[in-house]
Amino acid sequence: MFDLLIKGGTLPDGTVSDIAVRGDRIAEIAPNITADAAETIDATGDLVSPPFVDPHFHMDATLSYGTPRVNASGTLLEGINLWGELREIATVDEMIARALRYCDWAASMGLLAIRSHVDTTPDHLNTVTAMLAVKEAVKDYIDLQLVAFPQVGLYRAPNGRENLIRALDMGVDVVGGIPHFERTMQDGADSLQDLCEIAADRGLMVDIHCDETDDPNSRHIETLAFETTRLGLEGRVAGSHLTSMHSMDNYYVSKLLPLIAEAEISAIPNPLINIMLQGRHDTFPKRRGLTRVKEMQAMGIRVGWGQDCVLDPWYSLGTADMLDVAFMGLHVAQMSHPDEMARCFTMVTETNAAIIGLQDYGLHKGAVASLVVLDAANPTEALRLRAARLAVVAKGKVIARSPRGDATLNLSGRPAQVRRRVT
Repeated sequence: MFDLLIKGGTLPDGTVSDIAVRGDRIAEIAPNITADAAETIDATGDLVSPPFVDPHFHMDATLSYGTPRVNASGTLLEGINLWGELREIATVDEMIARALRYCDWAASMGLLAIRSHVDTTPDHLNTVTAMLAVKEAVKDYIDLQLVAFPQVGLYRAPNGRENLIRALDMGVDVVGGIPHFERTMQDGADSLQDLCEIAADRGLMVDIHCDETDDPNSRHIETLAFETTRLGLEGRVAGSHLTSMHSMDNYYVSKLLPLIAEAEISAIPNPLINIMLQGRHDTFPKRRGLTRVKEMQAMGIRVGWGQDCVLDPWYSLGTADMLDVAFMGLHVAQMSHPDEMARCFTMVTETNAAIIGLQDYGLHKGAVASLVVLDAANPTEALRLRAARLAVVAKGKVIARSPRGDATLNLSGRPAQVRRRVT
């Protein structure tokens, strides 16, 4: 007797299988499971996927758009300044309420694991207090990983380093930084050495806002690769954004990519936000604002898509839909080959799970029973349609359902119902 049985679903690799769940684990995955179950979901013809994973988000700021005012210039720097005002007036309760509302959205979209950067700049650390409370509140259905993020800079902020250490002592999971926002290039390089040593001493992962700029001379990723290798942090470090690489000359990049690959650093571009914020000083030609995704993947570098922002000082849109993120990334990175499109789906599921070190993830016996049933036949169709989540299962429990994305027509001589699926 199983607690839940998903029948006839198509897995991302194209195989058709049943998935049986007992407790919070996948107990069996095989064709034609005939055992009884307390609940059965018919997924015949639909895509069954592991849950979506977001490796880069700012939950302390989410759903705050327009407070204290709108980002009129649309630039990264104005967004940072606005957030600097907001974090001083936002209460712990308000941040918790906004974050929980966003987590409701995420749950409904099958986004069940999120790595969120938490600003450690203010001495009060209300941001950290709030996000730790949210992490506890959603633990039964969303795996929330927190990054200690000195938004103004580890050294540039008066108590930047001390507050980051305090946040880690409070229970934040990952060491973050922003070297290109320090006062000098040297301070940025020194901050990376310091941050990586803190992570090595504590046995933590590292996720750096790295070279989020149009300046081709911002080359902190090179230093991050060096420190990662020097301290034996291979496989535990991520460079988020890396947008300066879109402006670097090809010769330098030909040197840089092997260093990133050797250090086993993961890359997290955020296509919706990067293309909105970057290139603001350009007229024409205007840079895309996205790092070199396909070139890094060709070098064996792990690259995942991140959401970054939803309705906050930096971005005025967003719905917690990682298919939106992958859909935009597909276009901006010009990943139009069928294999590349399928890879974009993998980037917001399996690849992102690996980047944040998610344990027991996936569709296999013994894995955590978290999955999504999508109104699509395959990953590429899911991207094209930004498919409805017919059912979302989190740790063995069905937590959300949505209707199919069909429409009714009232046209003479035409079908009464329209489905935008073609397979």
